[in-house]
Amino acid sequence: MQAKLLLEDGTLFTGRSFGAEGETTGEVVFNTGITGYQEVLSDPSYCGQIVTMTYPLIGNYGINRDDFESVRPYINGFVVRRHEPVPSNWRAQYTIDELLREHGIIGISDIDTRMLTRRIRHQGTMRGILTSGSLSTEELMERLNSSVSATNQVSHTSTSHIYTSPGPKERIVLIDYGAKTGIVRELSQRGCDVVVVPQDTTAEQIRRLHPDGIQLSNGPGDPKDVPAAVKVIEELLGEYPIFGICLGHQLFALACGADTDKLKFGHRGGNHPVKDLQTGRCYITSQNHGYTVKESSIEGTELEVTHINNNDKTIEGLKHKTYPAFSVQYHPEAAPGPFDNGYLFDQFLTMIREYKAQHPQKTRQAEMMAAVKGAN
Repeated sequence: MQAKLLLEDGTLFTGRSFGAEGETTGEVVFNTGITGYQEVLSDPSYCGQIVTMTYPLIGNYGINRDDFESVRPYINGFVVRRHEPVPSNWRAQYTIDELLREHGIIGISDIDTRMLTRRIRHQGTMRGILTSGSLSTEELMERLNSSVSATNQVSHTSTSHIYTSPGPKERIVLIDYGAKTGIVRELSQRGCDVVVVPQDTTAEQIRRLHPDGIQLSNGPGDPKDVPAAVKVIEELLGEYPIFGICLGHQLFALACGADTDKLKFGHRGGNHPVKDLQTGRCYITSQNHGYTVKESSIEGTELEVTHINNNDKTIEGLKHKTYPAFSVQYHPEAAPGPFDNGYLFDQFLTMIREYKAQHPQKTRQAEMMAAVKGAN
């Protein structure tokens, strides 16, 4: 069956349909990863987007139960050069076509993804409409122009209830703006008692969980679309050690008085070079974001730039000059991508232990006894 992808600048791609049938709109982006398409499909940060894979062969090792980064894919559409319908890998349990059909996601193959990627790089990220139907170009453009871009992606991808991954060591409250499973996995591997809370959890509700530290997760969309999250971070800043990743990094920056801006075509892939300004070392990182913290907005805040992107010099890491808080724009939990940056979770735990040593807390029993004495 034929499928069509029309960009808002009028560029039309005609190919073959796979996955679900129907019609969808979304922001058309590209990912440069050679492997890891299952993790890309299930990364909540892609919510509402039509994702193009620049690597020409997708689906060759199938889909398995273990490599998902969330319980379901959140993308609106999937674009590939060649779709392999028969995977060849001992871990494969079903095909990419079956996954897309199960979740109602439209796929298109047999188009020039190199041309599409170059178009996005030159013109900037554009909205598009993807269909397996037979509508004319004029009809598709009319529908694209009448569609509305989503601004509530975080509420769609965040958990709706609190859940835990118990551990014997530090309690980490992970605020879920669309968190990847990899973040929970990295914290759990270090023995942390992880409590995952919804994106609209209040600062007071978080305090009642008695965390040792707070993890701000990745997530989709514009950070300015979730002002309530910024307010919560403002309230908790200085009260607990904080570590932000991707969207969490941007929200942390906004909470500290900085500003964010949209990139021309974003950073999405597993090979982005990032320089640590303190050591001079360059790390290869996994990234997936369309927004960045504006360098000019850092001036006058209590923030210090710790990492920059070696390609375009955008900000990749921040730390607070006074409080125990830092953030990175990239994904130290990778999946897909290199594991070079897992040390950041160790750095977070070291920060927590140092903060607790310098700020010993009264036990809950002592607090209750003091409250009773005060009442008498």
